[in-house]
Amino acid sequence: MHYTRVSLYAMMLAATGIPLYIHLPQFAAINLGMGLGTIGVILLAIRLVDMVQDPLMGWAIDRWPKAQAAFAMVAAAGLAVGYPVLFALTPGPYVTAKLVAVLVGIFAAYSLGSILLYGRSATLALKPEPDALMTLAAYREGGMLVGVVFAASAPAILVGLGAGAQAYGAFGLCLGGLALLSAVVTRPLWRRPAVLGGALSLAGLGQAGALRLLALALVNSLPVALTSTLFLFFVDDRLRLPGQAGLLLTVFFISAGVSVPVWLALRRRIGAKATLLVAMPLAIVCFAGTAFLGQGDLWAFGIICAASGAALGADTVLLPAMFSVALTRAGLQASLAFGIWAFAGKLGLALAAFAVMPVLEWNGFVPGQANSAHALNTLTLAYAVVPCVLKLASMAMVLRLKDADG
Repeated sequence: MHYTRVSLYAMMLAATGIPLYIHLPQFAAINLGMGLGTIGVILLAIRLVDMVQDPLMGWAIDRWPKAQAAFAMVAAAGLAVGYPVLFALTPGPYVTAKLVAVLVGIFAAYSLGSILLYGRSATLALKPEPDALMTLAAYREGGMLVGVVFAASAPAILVGLGAGAQAYGAFGLCLGGLALLSAVVTRPLWRRPAVLGGALSLAGLGQAGALRLLALALVNSLPVALTSTLFLFFVDDRLRLPGQAGLLLTVFFISAGVSVPVWLALRRRIGAKATLLVAMPLAIVCFAGTAFLGQGDLWAFGIICAASGAALGADTVLLPAMFSVALTRAGLQASLAFGIWAFAGKLGLALAAFAVMPVLEWNGFVPGQANSAHALNTLTLAYAVVPCVLKLASMAMVLRLKDADG
């Protein structure tokens, strides 16, 4: 049951995290009538809060290790309350201020739970050793991917069940219920004595090789942040496949989950660095292939979703595990470090939204409306071409990593 509980808590976090990447831009644009530029500014502003908040949360978790159960429950409670409120918002006075306030709370709760789960890797693994940490990562990321599949497909399923215009409201209630359930079932996880490390410093992170991994996490998050933010727009407006986004997302994330054991087996044979250098070119080919798709290309895009999902599986399981191994070997406090790691990942989302949303708006793209060829070409450039360049930069950074990766 131990690793099953780890998977469940991870599932809850992923299910409540993925809407911030995928569903929020469309919900705010269509249901709340907000401009894409405004949405991008809001996401960047919240990231500025995270710049202070995430490392502070990591410091607090390390500072009060006996309070880890309380931190876990507070995170789940914040998500249980936040999502029903978020998806109950309607257009009207002060809707932007209301959205910002709710998102600050949701992001804070999500950050707290994620930093705790990743920062306690050495505690939650059966042994604080590289192989055990990789095993923990497999269960954790497996749960994450199940949660992502649930969150990606749930709105479409709810529509199919007759929720109609109330689908997002019902979705918010489902996420709130999942957060409450996971809080109850996973309480035994947080009774394990915390494995603590030494004080964190830039010099210590540099000597452990963790600074390079942090930089890689930021750059590598940008392609996924772009495609996640624009996915629903690309499927509905560029490919003209209304109603198929949930199915395609399910294919993507199931493929990512199925690929995890394969990547771990390959890592045991050739090492994590070499494994990443197998997966990243696959992602680049997928991004490039997407640029040549036309309207109605469901099967072709489905194949690309499966292949790019498999490539993502390597990133999601290996990179945080490599970071955890580096911290454990160096005997450093992990929660503060993962607070910085969490901020790096979410900064990627914010930078993607802040950079791309206004550009799409300036070029005439309007979600859910008839768009010009120029506007759709801009969307294709942002969704398919720019991520190729960013992924090539990530590959260059991986080449500079040391081979000793655990």
